[in-house]
Amino acid sequence: MSSPTGPASGLPVRMPRPRQPGRHRRPEPLVAPEGAPALVLAVPGAPTNATRSLADEVISIARSELPGLDARIGHLDGDDDEFPSLSAVLVRAAEERTVRFEQARAAGLDVKEPDGPVAVVVPLLAGPDNALLRRIRQSVMDSKIAAELTDVLGPHPLLAEALHVRLSEAGLARADRARLFTVATAADGIILASVGGDEAVQAAGITGMLLAARLAVPVIAAALDEEGSIASVAEQLRGSGSQQLALAPYLIGPEIEASVLEEAAKEAGCSTAEPLGPYPAIGKLALAKYTTALGISPQQAQGASVR
Repeated sequence: MSSPTGPASGLPVRMPRPRQPGRHRRPEPLVAPEGAPALVLAVPGAPTNATRSLADEVISIARSELPGLDARIGHLDGDDDEFPSLSAVLVRAAEERTVRFEQARAAGLDVKEPDGPVAVVVPLLAGPDNALLRRIRQSVMDSKIAAELTDVLGPHPLLAEALHVRLSEAGLARADRARLFTVATAADGIILASVGGDEAVQAAGITGMLLAARLAVPVIAAALDEEGSIASVAEQLRGSGSQQLALAPYLIGPEIEASVLEEAAKEAGCSTAEPLGPYPAIGKLALAKYTTALGISPQQAQGASVR
């Protein structure tokens, strides 16, 4: 039995923890602003169940970071209900926004007519690929929907982390350089394989420098879509003393066929890691592109309104 001043038994009472003052307090959880545009993930490559599963996982990660996020998937080469095209997804998002507004008005709510972009389109690409980006931009234009197109996900330190993890999963790198053990198959030279020509190679090279710092081995970027590029970099690494090479795909996965990676690894005479795939950093970077495009931050998002 308790009294107004506490429990009669003298047992402790769990009191709510006071909010920590000052700049070191925990940030408020980030929540999607009311009426915010949809995040539409533009997925390149042939639409397959594997591709859709990968994109679903990326979207799931983004939603877990931003509750309430309206996130959708548009396939660059999609053309049906199972794999909707990017243009179709944008049109659907615009239609649904209009319906929500009309329903709110019909219910007697005092709501502002929606304006601004219907969606923020984020390419599912680690690095620049002008051919694919042109197609994504054209799909946005063909939809005739107001949408903002962001940059690709890289270069970024989180992609270097993801590359490191994929290499370690394949037994081609130590999981943690600080641990005092070795991997017998660890590579002493990394070929960072990209697609998109010279610009993509240069962008991959920036992430490659971060990866080299993590692994303490040389990392050189090469183009999968440029004949002889992979073999040339392999020769360069061996010429500088590397004996055991590894191919690290600077790719999410859908943008190229798996057979291309297999052929590249044979050309270089080395093993290959898996593409980045739905590594958690991919979803976080996609969300970061979205929030940056909207000009919101964790401190601004909760309680804000974007229409």
